Amino acid sequence: MSHNRPKLHNAMWPGIVGKGPGSEPFIAFETLLDLTAAAEVDGQHFDGVDLFLSEPHTSIDSTEDDLKRLADQVAAKELVVGSLVAPVWPPVGGGSAMGSAEERDRFVLQVEKACRIGATLRRLGIRPSGVVRIDSAGGVTAWDADPAGNTRLIIETFGRACDAAEAHGERLAAEGEVCWGGMQSWRTMVQVLEGVGRPERLGFQADMAHTLLYTLGVNAEQDRILPQTFNWDDPAMLQAALKKMTDALRPWTIDFHVAQNDATVKGAGTHEQTGRHCLPNDPNGKLDLVRDSGYWLRGADGEPTRAMQHICWDGCMFPNDVMLKPETWVDVLRAMIAVRDAHGWHD
Repeated sequence: MSHNRPKLHNAMWPGIVGKGPGSEPFIAFETLLDLTAAAEVDGQHFDGVDLFLSEPHTSIDSTEDDLKRLADQVAAKELVVGSLVAPVWPPVGGGSAMGSAEERDRFVLQVEKACRIGATLRRLGIRPSGVVRIDSAGGVTAWDADPAGNTRLIIETFGRACDAAEAHGERLAAEGEVCWGGMQSWRTMVQVLEGVGRPERLGFQADMAHTLLYTLGVNAEQDRILPQTFNWDDPAMLQAALKKMTDALRPWTIDFHVAQNDATVKGAGTHEQTGRHCLPNDPNGKLDLVRDSGYWLRGADGEPTRAMQHICWDGCMFPNDVMLKPETWVDVLRAMIAVRDAHGWHD
């Protein structure tokens, strides 16, 4: 059945993350926007884009005029803006959420700036839905030095970030990714969310390529769900593991990335090792994108949660030659439409 909700977005940050000095060149925002707008499957297109608020795409210090130009540029492609990634990491002006007082202040400042941009884009009429995405911006090794103390600092910093979000009418989504301290396990992720305890301001952002690694205990062996002897030819065991994880995190989930993973990790540039994103039709992909999206998009009652007004594709760290092929985005769009047809709804 064809649905028109949730809307379908493409991520712009794969043109930046893992790119630059020491890696492949950045891909221009304009180039990714053009590729996104041009993709078409049976008359259907992407509805919008999600942004990383960092140079060389969109400056976190963008002025009102800068944002008006951005809004016009996106609208000219018949797209909208959705979720925003706050540049909370040290290389782009932020600081660790479990670091020194100065680092934590920088983290909160970057979130405040991102929320200001989000509110401005809403006021300009170009951003009908979306959250501001964050993570702890600190590594797992550093977190391991004092799990209880560092988790307490992350909770305190995220609480301050919620105050900044509230001042601008925004919501934050903490990304579950195995490379971030305090967020590398589904159990610790729940502990952080419950510790902050402000579901109206802070929820969870699920990326299928990353959350698959939760079931494997990557960087958190004690919280592994699938046994070390797991055979990938046993779909029933995989589905049981995905259900256990999503039952814990789905009530918090307010932002969702459709993504494929081959059960390996990858890193590039300054980005630590994390879930490897694959093309939707990669023969080594371990997920059934349509079936497994349902664990996130449908509640315990089997009905769509409607918690996300849009969903996004994340092709983070795809090689440039793959990202610059128009057919890549046609294949992605086709996969996104299939997910929506299976788990979406109509206005």
